[in-house]
Amino acid sequence: MQFETANGVLIARNGGEMLRIEPWGKNSLRVRATMLPELSNQDWALTETPESSHAEVECHEVDHWVGDGTIDKRESASITNGRICAVVNFAGVITFYRDGRQFLREYYRSYDGTLSRESRCLKTVNREWKGIIGGSEFSLNLKFDSNDGEKIFGMGQYQQPYMDLKGCTLELAQRNSQISVPFAVSNLGYGMLWNNPAVGQVTFGKNYTEWTARSTKQMDYWLTVADGPKQILENYTAVTGRAPMFPEDRMGLWQCKLRYRTQDEVLSVARQYQKEGIHIDQIVIDFFHWTVQGDWKFDTTYWPDPKAMVDELHSMGIKVIVSVWPSVDRKSENFQPMMDRGLLIRTERGAAQTYDYQGDCVEIDVFNPETRKYVWEICKKNYYDFGIDAFWLDNSEPDYGVYDFDHYRYIAGPALSCSNIYPQLYSRVFYDNMKDLGDGTVVNLLRCAWAGSQKYGNVVWSGDVPSTFEAFYDQLQAGLNMGLAGIPWWTTDVGGFMTDDVNDPDFQQLLIRWYEFAVYSAVLRMHGDRGPYNIPPLDTRDWGGGYLHTGQPNELWSYGEENYRIMKKYYDIRIEMHDYIKQLYEEASSNGSPLIRTMFYEFPEDSKCWELQDQYMFGSDYLVAPIFHLNQFEREVYLPSGKWEDTRDHKVYNGGQIITADAPLDSMPVFKRI
Repeated sequence: MQFETANGVLIARNGGEMLRIEPWGKNSLRVRATMLPELSNQDWALTETPESSHAEVECHEVDHWVGDGTIDKRESASITNGRICAVVNFAGVITFYRDGRQFLREYYRSYDGTLSRESRCLKTVNREWKGIIGGSEFSLNLKFDSNDGEKIFGMGQYQQPYMDLKGCTLELAQRNSQISVPFAVSNLGYGMLWNNPAVGQVTFGKNYTEWTARSTKQMDYWLTVADGPKQILENYTAVTGRAPMFPEDRMGLWQCKLRYRTQDEVLSVARQYQKEGIHIDQIVIDFFHWTVQGDWKFDTTYWPDPKAMVDELHSMGIKVIVSVWPSVDRKSENFQPMMDRGLLIRTERGAAQTYDYQGDCVEIDVFNPETRKYVWEICKKNYYDFGIDAFWLDNSEPDYGVYDFDHYRYIAGPALSCSNIYPQLYSRVFYDNMKDLGDGTVVNLLRCAWAGSQKYGNVVWSGDVPSTFEAFYDQLQAGLNMGLAGIPWWTTDVGGFMTDDVNDPDFQQLLIRWYEFAVYSAVLRMHGDRGPYNIPPLDTRDWGGGYLHTGQPNELWSYGEENYRIMKKYYDIRIEMHDYIKQLYEEASSNGSPLIRTMFYEFPEDSKCWELQDQYMFGSDYLVAPIFHLNQFEREVYLPSGKWEDTRDHKVYNGGQIITADAPLDSMPVFKRI
């Protein structure tokens, strides 16, 4: 191993690999390696200029246990940036320290250079590179020793009932309702960003942690240390970016359903809300308002005057958001021009098709700057210039017909090497241009994200999840981990997306419990595909804005008087909390804190809070205990130290105890810290 120490950077070379470790922000290090002649200059998620710091880099000799009981002297090197230190031994194995105490070490069991006192004849190395035949890229396998008692959180959104990810295997890939945001927070006082958008996998195993990238040119990860999760997230968002300040006029109720088919339907809903005395901040126009996918325009048969519609909605103080998909049907007027200019995703074999819902489609290649320019110019002319305020960038993973990532290619390279950043680039088709127009804070709605997406005005929702209590419980785990991965603007479809029968009392109970929870989340948004599908289509054609089905009504009053009363009651609570919610958005913008927070985020010294995953903090003041079971009308709630006031009857409890709280259908347990 050859070490170089220059300008506060540690470089090590061994067997054709170059390893580079450098300071990158407060108490943080960036670690890169490649088998190519040099590293790329791609920073991926690390887009912000890091806080300047002076790192101490040293080379020295250390005792090395040979294995036969003798000690040998071998050269090693270290780099220290504040509270974090990395030591590289002569075999290239890295050990990381926080305040002088080891918290992470690469897993290496291959004779000389092994630091473990366990088996060394496995020939398992820390960083395994395997060349991909016919290309300049490699598959990469990186291993770390596992830490007993460690808990791991963050990493984005996975549809599972586990908040603590220790013991889990996670696919590093984007799918409908699965969002890979590869930043992990450990209870051992560190955070790690896998700064690589390649498709792969991570396993936080009991025996070792293993990260894989199926196609990449280099390894790239970033580590930070701090006293608690709040400080870890502050360090992380300082180098990846923070959300802008959320506009006050969108902190209330968003109204949506699958799907409003005409401008008259949209206006009638808005007028009824106005008549009911309920202000909606934003109304959403869902998919297939268009002619065919990829035309990116209203079907004038059903939307004859979008400008007049938008003007009337604006006169009511309602913003308008419209759905845009990345799929281009072969029947679209834009298909051939985009195909000819190379603006669409390519397939590696067989037919040029990437998506097959309601048409033979190919999706746009957002890695291509020409594509982003082309799509924006059309959407500006056909939507934005009518006064449309925001865009619902659905299917933003993108939602492939089959998630065979080795089958697709972008201008930037094979999908295996970079596909996870697709949703972020898709959002920037709109964010960059809208920001340049100077219309204030840009807020668009997306179904997917990657590390750093918080910078680009993304409200991220959890995808097309079923209307079940099990899925509801999973969404809380997803939302809490998304917040720890740096995405504060996160939400769900109230009641879940997929409903068979809106008249089912069990579904209506779920809807109310979900709605109560959503009031105490970043964005309160009514949406769903509501069965039964007995509403006839408007048109007999197999294309255009009238042929596709629509779901049942999904407004607050659509589920009977008693349910309406409850939803109106909680709507009023949301409006009354406006100033507090504004304060939470300000905090997200200033230090990266999410709006919905794990219990340990606010109480890191309380070991019990690291175990809780069925209650959470809405900001620093409100403890929220949702109801996750049918016909459950009470539940246990753990109150940490301090004093807590039940927001319903104002009874005050001492903390440090578990209480049983009543939870009739119209009342979710919420406690305010006093």
